[in-house]
Amino acid sequence: MPESYPRFHLALPVTDLDATRAFYTDLLGCPTGRESSRWVDLDFFGHQLVLHRVEPEDHPAAASNAVDGHDVPAGHFGPVLAWETWEALAERMRERGVEFLIEPYVRFEGKAGEQGTFFVRDPSGNALEFKTFRDISKLFATDLDTPA
Repeated sequence: MPESYPRFHLALPVTDLDATRAFYTDLLGCPTGRESSRWVDLDFFGHQLVLHRVEPEDHPAAASNAVDGHDVPAGHFGPVLAWETWEALAERMRERGVEFLIEPYVRFEGKAGEQGTFFVRDPSGNALEFKTFRDISKLFATDLDTPA
């Protein structure tokens, strides 16, 4: 991972530290850093993700919004990946039997903002979105619906 900045830091509540850690390390390939019996630091695609164990009753509930006919969790996060990496990760998740909240699909196909997306939950119920763009320069574009 390049040494460029800025990087984000996200602390995430988890109800099962061991299973959630395995999801991020074994499935997503995130290396670990510092840790204790209640938390662990992860290198999440070059960003610092800290899993903090909480009691199930203290884990926040997630609301959702309708997007493209899908029920998208309002609270979610995830990396923007290269197209080939995104496809390979989706396939790896299928092979391991990970349940998709929203199956991989392409939005704005053939348009300037063409992008792929899919959603999963980690073992503690946190929603992750994995995205990719055909043209990464369109990440913050407002003209996503124009022809490519």
